[in-house]
Amino acid sequence: MIELRPFNTLGAANHGWLDARHHFSFANYHDPARVHWGALRVWNDDKIAAGTGFPTHPHSDMEIITYVRTGAITHRDSMGNEGRTEAGDVQVMSAGNGVRHSEYNLEGEETTLFQIWIIPDERGGEPSWGARQFPKDDRNGAFVPLASGVANDNDALKIRADARVLGATIKAGESVTYTPRTADRHLYLVPATGKIRIDNVEANARDGVAITALASVTITALEDSEVVLVDAA
Repeated sequence: MIELRPFNTLGAANHGWLDARHHFSFANYHDPARVHWGALRVWNDDKIAAGTGFPTHPHSDMEIITYVRTGAITHRDSMGNEGRTEAGDVQVMSAGNGVRHSEYNLEGEETTLFQIWIIPDERGGEPSWGARQFPKDDRNGAFVPLASGVANDNDALKIRADARVLGATIKAGESVTYTPRTADRHLYLVPATGKIRIDNVEANARDGVAITALASVTITALEDSEVVLVDAA
């Protein structure tokens, strides 16, 4: 099954400083057909104005992955962590039994990012945070695990879920195939940039593609594309 979710059908909330699109039900946006996709609970497409951001707020029992598309985001939390994550790089916060954090765009330009929430395999545990650089050249023509709870994804940031967040850059006219461990996995793919085709389904930048019951998925770039994929139980 391949279901296209065009960008213009997503939930929307514009707060002035934050222009957000929601692939799944979130805050005041509720669509009973789009509450989650397997363990994938949230995929928000955020634009954050320069000098603004999310003030300190709490989370628990969620794996929160931030993929910065342009600009940078600065993180501070109640564990004493502070870090600045730039475009193309990733940060992960395992909220565990509870953490408070803030996320601010301290840059002189708008920051855009995907924030992805995955339900952990088990509740509780000590919270944690980490960030890593993932050069886009290293993902040219192949999916690279960025955050993962799957064994042997040793270079990925760790999450506490049977899931993976992967990135690939694909040149126009080229294809990349992804094979999940089993066909009943829940895959969700969003082109950060470009345009892609999966079978006879075409997706533009920031569209969502929900996929399940396929033994493998071949993504062909119709334009130079940067793609983010979640593989969840």
